[in-house]
Amino acid sequence: MRSNAVPAEFEDLLTRAGRRVLAGTHDLSGALADPRTRFVVHDDLVDRAKARRLRRVLEEALAGTLEPLERPIPPESIFRMRHDYGETLPKTSRARTIYFESRREAGVKAAERIGLVRLLRSASFRAFAEALAGRRLTAGWGLQVLRYGPGDYAGPHNDHHPENPRARHGYVDIHLSLCSPGVAHQWLVYSRAGHFSEIVPLAAPATLTAYRLPFWHYTTPLAGKPGAARWVLLGTFLYR
Repeated sequence: MRSNAVPAEFEDLLTRAGRRVLAGTHDLSGALADPRTRFVVHDDLVDRAKARRLRRVLEEALAGTLEPLERPIPPESIFRMRHDYGETLPKTSRARTIYFESRREAGVKAAERIGLVRLLRSASFRAFAEALAGRRLTAGWGLQVLRYGPGDYAGPHNDHHPENPRARHGYVDIHLSLCSPGVAHQWLVYSRAGHFSEIVPLAAPATLTAYRLPFWHYTTPLAGKPGAARWVLLGTFLYR
């Protein structure tokens, strides 16, 4: 495992274009402050060689600690229907994950050991999120790690949390997506003007996506060779 593969600061992963976002001199700076913009995606903001080294460390150190995330379609979504075209579907998904709710979890311990928590808690990660959001964000943001393998997906959902007073009026998610060479494709589909009409690819070696939530979206099943994977390093930032 290379000692410098997981840098202390998020800024150290960025390309020149990514650093311009951080400095506020890129076209993306403040993009999510526009009420018409819910989502941005770019695959030229993170250095690909550094992303490749980071992904290899994640596979080596974290793959064995991930928990299954299985939310299948409930059978009652069909047999309990009483009216034609009255179907409803809760969020469904399949992937593997690390939740950061307890430092005693094996995945969290491994993430701390390799320096991943330090990276995702770095001041420049929050500063990058603020640069895209165009506003101040709170300290103490949420973290999650996901690994999508062949056939893994996230069904339609909106990420609205009306029961959380701090999140009910919206928040920002930043995802760093790292794909292995065996990934053929995976897509994010999202809504515009009430329809799932927008689609963007997520299968690049290093993709940064930023969401101004809530809005409707889903992630298609990953297609690729056996062992192919897309890692997602996720930060959830509340408005200050």
